[in-house]
Amino acid sequence: MERSWHVTVEIDLERIARNGQEIRRQAGVPVIAVVKADAYGLGALAVVKHLAEVVDRFCFFSLREAMEAQLLASGKAGMTLGPPDADGYGAEMFMTHGVRPAVWTVEQAAALTRARPILAVDTGMQRFACPVETTAAVSAAGGCEEAFTHATTLNAVRQLRAIAAANGGRWRLLHAAGTQLLHEAEARLDAVRPGLALYRGAARVSCRLADARASLGPVGYTRFASGRHGVILAGYSHGMGTGTCLINGQTRRIVEVGMQSSYVELAAHDKTGDEVVLLGDTLDEEEVAREGKISPQQALVRLTGMGQRRYASRTVLGI
Repeated sequence: MERSWHVTVEIDLERIARNGQEIRRQAGVPVIAVVKADAYGLGALAVVKHLAEVVDRFCFFSLREAMEAQLLASGKAGMTLGPPDADGYGAEMFMTHGVRPAVWTVEQAAALTRARPILAVDTGMQRFACPVETTAAVSAAGGCEEAFTHATTLNAVRQLRAIAAANGGRWRLLHAAGTQLLHEAEARLDAVRPGLALYRGAARVSCRLADARASLGPVGYTRFASGRHGVILAGYSHGMGTGTCLINGQTRRIVEVGMQSSYVELAAHDKTGDEVVLLGDTLDEEEVAREGKISPQQALVRLTGMGQRRYASRTVLGI
């Protein structure tokens, strides 16, 4: 996917830090910040640098992501969620970069013992985690002192606790709660792993109307009907989808998406050059997600990857 030169992605690093502080205050346990997928498109290098004094640890999908985000310079430890051998790195590289890999097979655990692997337990996700019946063997092979699961329900959290009890309490630290379960005290265990909750309200994505005119009959490839319409310079090659946007503070519809441009329905007073807000102000990730029939996480990553980044807290980046 390419980035449009006509779309601006404004990122408020201070808002991310405040979100992290509020999560820590509410949860009352250590915070493991999920910064995988380039911090959900907001830029892991900048986010890690800005959150280092707020959170306890960082969570990536792969060691390669941690290296690209310069985790070592942050002074914080990290962990990974994805296949630990996907990039061909061994225990030495994980140790060098201060990252502990998640493991779910005896072979992975044995190969990465020196890197102090973390046991990933399957409580229903059926991906990147070991089934209940192999947890003891995998944990023993890697000398695992910590275990976690991907939980979207309290039942999954309870499963992890039951599995830990059945294993004789060998794990000194358990975590399961991501964004969806942060409000549940029972789910917080020994730490929480927020992702989307860190980034809510921190990104504003906008562009300008490249054209605005009265519609003379059916419009576009789909021949949609509209009294007035405009064009923005972002299309499906940039990740654009149909849905909602804001123009002059009012809700408008993105009605058709082309390769590098899209049609927007307009009111009588909307004109060429007016700002079109695709995310931000009163339009949040949840609303974009509902309109696009996708998850809020997907909505955020799609929109933040659409244009050129600008950071509000530039001094943090040393630029």
